[in-house]
Formats: sequence, C-alpha cells, structure tokens
Amino acid sequence: MRQFININVPVPEEILLSLRVENDELATQMKMMTALKLYENRKLSLGQSAVFAEMDEADFIKFLGRNRISIFGSIPEIIEDYQNA
Repeated sequence: MRQFININVPVPEEILLSLRVENDELATQMKMMTALKLYENRKLSLGQSAVFAEMDEADFIKFLGRNRISIFGSIPEIIEDYQNA
C-alpha cells in the first residue's frame, strides 16, 4: 500500500478568489500541473507522474496530450536515440 505525506502550501486567499476555485480543486490542479512539469523535465517517469497527479496512466497521457507534451520526447531526443541504437 502506498503511503502519502501532506505538504502544506500557503496560498493567499485572493488567489483562490481570482481563480474562482475551492481549496481542494486548486490542490488537485497544482498536483496535476506539477506532475506534468516533472514529467516534461524528465524528473519523474510517466508512471510516477501519474501517481503524483492521482490519475491512471491512460488519463495522464491524455492530460499530457491536451497540454502538448509528447510521451515520445522531442525530435532531437528521438534522433539521438535512433543514432545510438
């Protein structure tokens, strides 16, 4: 069974008012966007990022696609992998 820890992030109330979201919704959005950036920067794997975002991998892949993040890497990375193969 996975163990989770809670991290408290202070957010000014006016930010919540500006975004028109509740605390839980903002926390969910923050986890999803953080997971996206960690995956994009190759700090976490696809599976780890999906767990961080509390999504299954298929939904996380769709989320990446909606945000124009490829699971296949950039063209230079693909060319480098091909040349190294």
